[in-house]
Amino acid sequence: MPSALKALLLLAVSPLLASQVPGSSSAAHRCFCQVTGHIDDCTCDVETIDAFNNQKLFPKLQKLLQSDYFRFYKVNLNKPCPFWTDQSHCGLRDCAVKPCEPDDVPEGIRADGLRHSEAPGTDLQECDEAEKLGAVDSSLSEDTRRAILEWSRHDDEEERFCVADDEESPDSQHVDLLLNPERFTGYKGPEAWKIWNSIYEENCFKPYTVKRPLNPMVSYTSKWTKTFSDQKAFYRWLEGLCVEKRAFYRLVSGLHTSINVHLSARYLLADNWYEKKWGRNVSEFQQRFDANLTEGEGPKRLRNLYFLYLIELRALAKVLPFFEQPAFQLYTGQPEYDKDVKSALLEVLRLARSFPLHFDETSLFAGDKSEAAELKEDFKKTFRNISRIMDCVGCFKCRLWGKLQTQGLGTALKIMFSERQIEALPKSTGSKPGFQLTRQEIVALFNAFGRISTSVRELENFRSMLQEVP
Repeated sequence: MPSALKALLLLAVSPLLASQVPGSSSAAHRCFCQVTGHIDDCTCDVETIDAFNNQKLFPKLQKLLQSDYFRFYKVNLNKPCPFWTDQSHCGLRDCAVKPCEPDDVPEGIRADGLRHSEAPGTDLQECDEAEKLGAVDSSLSEDTRRAILEWSRHDDEEERFCVADDEESPDSQHVDLLLNPERFTGYKGPEAWKIWNSIYEENCFKPYTVKRPLNPMVSYTSKWTKTFSDQKAFYRWLEGLCVEKRAFYRLVSGLHTSINVHLSARYLLADNWYEKKWGRNVSEFQQRFDANLTEGEGPKRLRNLYFLYLIELRALAKVLPFFEQPAFQLYTGQPEYDKDVKSALLEVLRLARSFPLHFDETSLFAGDKSEAAELKEDFKKTFRNISRIMDCVGCFKCRLWGKLQTQGLGTALKIMFSERQIEALPKSTGSKPGFQLTRQEIVALFNAFGRISTSVRELENFRSMLQEVP
């Protein structure tokens, strides 16, 4: 091709490239060029979140998560994948999870006999009440009694956004989250892509005709032209969605982004006979979020992380009355220690409530009542499906943290849409509350938000490190 013609073609294409792939000599700018200002569908901005999280909330939350109540999570990592049979498990040593021995778990958590929202003597009271009830209702058949119990369990399940059958499974084991941290395990490639592809393509209200940008499961014959075309069509579709479905996509993207930040921040930098060193991998972070290396997608994904942060922060603020109940306790079997942990928990929640620019959830499901109810049910069913996909993850450590974080987000959504039940919580200890959280939901809620809070904090670290990268 003549050099003059090449020059003309470059001149014609350059403005288009520049509009899609922001150029800058600064690596920090390429990753964070759009991570500033107001967040879509919110009144809050990135800078307010950074200051609040990094200077106020993050240190207190991390200290709370190191306590016995929050470090032990009960999970079944051996459930078969419900969606496909060609599942293989990761053989890498860093994918393994070490469950707790029974004696490692505090007695109160191990027993699981006392509910966190009851005083230690309440079980006896319940037994007495049950005996009285049995005497009064002696005419009820065994089948009817069993049906009543099933109705009660069904009512609780109806409020959940996640499949939570791990709590009662005989195959579930307690895992110490501090000894099994989320970090890069080497699990990647087609098997990992299959998980996220199933989530994005089948569980984000997206028609198959709309192509997701940079989908690794799709091969392009003319990569740049096809990617540019897909991006335009995809964002036209996304902005045309109702606010609820758009929020759903941003939550999923934010969760995916948060996980990618963790993997970049706790990367295996050295592995030899005398040391195993984990730390921040700037190159890995750039591969995932640099605008030039992601066709402009990376910074958009980072913005979705902040949207997810606002949703879960709002849930913590709204659930404060539940934890303020006098009868509520974080029971591990160590009375004085448990009392101190509850005080620390309430301090974190009151700090969350003090945030000045909370997400306004009244904008969601606010239209026609019947349509809003149907949409909300679709929202629940779709998110429950995502929680089931976590049982298809081949890496056990990735599965552990994937299940925990989806359950944490599901619990946050349950709280967001249970405002009336939370407001109606009884003031006395004698009444049965209409809103409940299991211990597993509580542990998942706070640890999931702890992961997001850590991601926001890590962005500050990566931003500083990238200032030194050309």
